Amino acid sequence: MKLLEGKNALITGASKGIGRAIALHFAAHGANIAFTYLSSVEQGQALEQELTSQGVKAKGYRSDASDFLQAEQLVNSVIADFGSLDVLVNNAGITQDNLLLRMTEAMWDQVINVNLKSCFNTVKAATKQFMKQKSGSIINMTSVVGLKGNAGQANYAASKAGIIGFTKSVALELGSRGIRCNAVAPGFIETEMTAKLDEKTIQAWREGIPLKRGGKPEDVADACVFLASDLSSYITGQVLQVDGGMLT
Repeated sequence: MKLLEGKNALITGASKGIGRAIALHFAAHGANIAFTYLSSVEQGQALEQELTSQGVKAKGYRSDASDFLQAEQLVNSVIADFGSLDVLVNNAGITQDNLLLRMTEAMWDQVINVNLKSCFNTVKAATKQFMKQKSGSIINMTSVVGLKGNAGQANYAASKAGIIGFTKSVALELGSRGIRCNAVAPGFIETEMTAKLDEKTIQAWREGIPLKRGGKPEDVADACVFLASDLSSYITGQVLQVDGGMLT
């Protein structure tokens, strides 16, 4: 059963990791995929071909969602190219970890802009289309760090906690127009980034999780398919933790 048949989805930051898994899962469920990438040009082009080979319409856009005007232009281009927009996934994100005493203003500003401001930019740009349709599902990627904080990640935690407040506010504002807004909070997900870490460190993290394993990008993608689909038509303003029980 294809849960997203005929829906048009926009996913930011989809050239690798969790974003890529979401794009592939959405396409497998019949969605047409618009996605953004910034520095990973070759990976973005490869993903477009891979998605198209699944029999759906797919197009990659080189765009910076943290730039207000670029985000507006992106959404307008996607609507022009695809005819409508049904699902928006804000997945673009970065880290600039350091202890607060060593954190520079630039490290703070960049993480807040890329992780949090980008959500405001894309949601604001897409809202007019969603309101016209009287439908739409917005999925914002937060993190368990946004729920509990983390030493050395004050900027990242603040950006991800901000996404939760933003998500709940949007859900309250737009619910009467048939528009849903939810957040997904991944825990320890094993991606290309974590592959660079020491195996002993990774194993120690796994042992601290009730399910005794790190998550896969596909675990997060499955949660996003549910929130994008009509199976979650009465769910809005929620934070869905995909963390193996880490914060239980």
